[in-house]
Amino acid sequence: MACASCSTKDGSPKGCKNNGTCGTDSCNKLTVFDWLANMSLPSGDKPFNWVEVRYKNGRKEYYHNTENLTLSIGDLVATQAKTGHDIGMVTLTGELVRVQMKRKNIPQDINEALKIYRKASQKDIDIWSSARDKEEPMKVRARQFAIDLKLHMKISDIEFQGDASKATFYYTAEERVDFRELIKVFAREFRTRIEMKQVGFRQEAARLGGIGSCGRELCCSTWLTDFRSVSTSAARYQQLSLNPQKLAGQCGKLKCCLNYELDTYLDALKSFPKTDIKLYTEKGSAVCQKTDIFKGHMWYAYEGEWMNWHKITTAQANEIIELNKKKEKVASLEEYASEEIEDVKTEFENVVGQDSLTRFDSPKHNNKRRNNRKKTNNQGGKNGKQDNNSKPNTPKSNNSKPNNRNKNNRNKRKPQNKKNVEK
Repeated sequence: MACASCSTKDGSPKGCKNNGTCGTDSCNKLTVFDWLANMSLPSGDKPFNWVEVRYKNGRKEYYHNTENLTLSIGDLVATQAKTGHDIGMVTLTGELVRVQMKRKNIPQDINEALKIYRKASQKDIDIWSSARDKEEPMKVRARQFAIDLKLHMKISDIEFQGDASKATFYYTAEERVDFRELIKVFAREFRTRIEMKQVGFRQEAARLGGIGSCGRELCCSTWLTDFRSVSTSAARYQQLSLNPQKLAGQCGKLKCCLNYELDTYLDALKSFPKTDIKLYTEKGSAVCQKTDIFKGHMWYAYEGEWMNWHKITTAQANEIIELNKKKEKVASLEEYASEEIEDVKTEFENVVGQDSLTRFDSPKHNNKRRNNRKKTNNQGGKNGKQDNNSKPNTPKSNNSKPNNRNKNNRNKRKPQNKKNVEK
């Protein structure tokens, strides 16, 4: 998503240079579209006086509009903080704020609610922008200080308060870290109040953002707000290979998208019998080897004949299991497998002059004989005995006809030469 001022021209981005403070708020993370903005309230109802304000990298808070300011999406406001004030951007107003607060279980207690002081002035914006420009070089120096103190932690991001009076350092660590000495170093070097906040690996990826293996932006940094636990059973139900390099995201944990289609797979697997149930036939007992969830097929193999698989449908497998429960056996699985009609694959026709889609499937021809012929022809041409178009030399024998013809020709030529000499 991008606003009008961030659009591209001639393939190169123009850039609004607002660093995430443009009025449309469409080039930021976790944007919200207010679909109730053009609708008027019923007569007698007052507008909801709570506002959603977004800070750096998707952090959102809800404030009470005590001054009854006329705010719209994209306005910069000065909000209440524990000490001083902070600068944020309004992302949502009106009745949708009530819905969001109810969904996130945020109480509407006016006494404990944080307040909005005013709309940000130009002086507030200048202080806030200069503080944000310091964050990147500070992060590089802070990481170096942590390495010098040999602390097993990673400082992922720094966020300044709007009045530049406090800096919050976000870090990740697998174990508990004693950073008391590190805070002293930070306070001495950066000359500001320091707050350390530990975040999880998923929250770190959401704050930093990036491109996933699917080629799109990370879900956690664009629209996903709640992080549900993902287990390896989700990959097993979807018959995915348990390869941690493919199943893990940029945060090092299992990908959140493994849960997206899990319910659909679970509904489809309800019609499948359990894979540990054996099918008993007169020929022998069969064990499940493979399942196809999309087509509803199962492959069974007899015990002792593991190389021969028989494909049957889930309905046929359930029918055999019901007969086995009644202590009845079917003749063999071949009867069920032979009744199944396989779908005929439709081949693509080359109607537009395109290349065949199966041009790489055909086996390669053996060109060794042609290469050997070319080599012999080239050698004969170099020695002067044989041209490129001539046949390869064959061994000569004394009884061969070409040799006899050559001898007769020589004998005929000799008397002609003598007569010519006498004349």
